[in-house]
Amino acid sequence: MSVEHLRLRDEIVPSPVVESEVAFHGAVWDVRREAFVLEGERLVREVVDHPGAVAVLALDEEDRALLIRQYRHPISSHEWEIPAGLLDVAGEDPLLAAQRELAEEADVVAEHWAVLVDYFSSPGGLNEALRIYLARGLTAVPDGELHERRGEEAHILHRRVPLDEVVAAVLAGDLHNSTLVIGALAAQRMRDDGWTSLRPADSPWPQHPTNRHH
Repeated sequence: MSVEHLRLRDEIVPSPVVESEVAFHGAVWDVRREAFVLEGERLVREVVDHPGAVAVLALDEEDRALLIRQYRHPISSHEWEIPAGLLDVAGEDPLLAAQRELAEEADVVAEHWAVLVDYFSSPGGLNEALRIYLARGLTAVPDGELHERRGEEAHILHRRVPLDEVVAAVLAGDLHNSTLVIGALAAQRMRDDGWTSLRPADSPWPQHPTNRHH
């Protein structure tokens, strides 16, 4: 089959693993060393074993995206992001995880949810799969129910920015967070197309860590 006839869609086709060991146990994730067979050749790779994550691009009634600013030690930067979090609660539904992260990091809840886009953050070295949701119909979490943020999250700042302004900052090279970049560009394009490309919030997610090998 010629490459032109291949379907323009990623395929989950695990190669046979012949050896696997945890090379490093980390506080958040581990590094796994695996030997696998690809087209008859034995290869060895180290993989950051990641539980996956969800993120939320929340838009208010004025078409403003809810951004958060927090410190990220690996890049020594105060970075603008959208609310996001690890799928580190066993068995938790990704949508419920996204709703929890929006409330905990941004102090809001949303009435309407849809899938914006799915992606792998860095498939050459880690197996992190991310799903970005679009959330609309925002209301504030009551004062008595606000989440107590700790660590880096304790210093989070919030700002609502028009979506087009966010995209302009991305294209100007001022914003670098991959989830924010991907979510903002996808949202602008979908908005301009009348949101016809949105998927239901409960859409299948075969790339989810608990699904990809089944």
